[in-house]
Amino acid sequence: MAANRSDEGPHPRPASSRGQDPEHLLPSTAERRRPAGRGGRVTGRPAPAVLPPALRLPLGPVAALAALVVVLLGVLYAGDSKPGMGDRRIGAAVDGVGPSWRNVALATDFLGEPAGAATLVVATVTGCLLLRRPRAAVLVVVGSGLTVGTTKLLKPVVGRTIHGDGSLAFPSGHTAFLTAFALAVALLATGRLGLGRTAGASLVLAAALVAGAAMGWAQVVLSAHYPTDAVGGWCTALAVVPATAWLIDRTADRMADAGQARFI
Repeated sequence: MAANRSDEGPHPRPASSRGQDPEHLLPSTAERRRPAGRGGRVTGRPAPAVLPPALRLPLGPVAALAALVVVLLGVLYAGDSKPGMGDRRIGAAVDGVGPSWRNVALATDFLGEPAGAATLVVATVTGCLLLRRPRAAVLVVVGSGLTVGTTKLLKPVVGRTIHGDGSLAFPSGHTAFLTAFALAVALLATGRLGLGRTAGASLVLAAALVAGAAMGWAQVVLSAHYPTDAVGGWCTALAVVPATAWLIDRTADRMADAGQARFI
């Protein structure tokens, strides 16, 4: 009997038992990084980055250079109340615009006022959520908010005034807001369209240039700011928004790795 048992040998392992191996029951790394849906189930691909990886390299130096320009202009015009040479030349070029252009300037200026800015932000955030781009929605709110907040912090530090009535002028908050808003929308468009480094960077910088130039022109026409104030606001947005977008992606990725992010 003993000899008969030894001849039987070990029983072969059923092929189906492999599916019960604990290692094969664990979710893959890609699955763990996917956002959880209702009931905690894995629902699909990870949330797209608000700062496309292809744009991190080109926008990094741009942000650093923009921050340097803000510092240099702030030092140059600290405690001043008069326009610089460039301010006077640009101011003379746009001085005396007709009523129709002044109305355009007023309409543009409204976009930087609380009511106009809130309308833009709410409409864009709604669009981002409908497109399932929650990180972009966060950037629209946080990026523009931090940009405007930075200008409010810088104004008393620099102390530049206009019209001699104590109105703090540098940097322009209106110009900073519209530029920050345009940057956030352009980053969203770059991600949605899947643009590469050159096309994406060109779109983002062009959007920032158009928005900054439009609001800066309006502020100079309305005598609310000097041109260099507008440049300061434009550069503030260029410095703050890319850094904010990078932080949003980094934070969301860490939350996803920890299994805490359900909607980002």
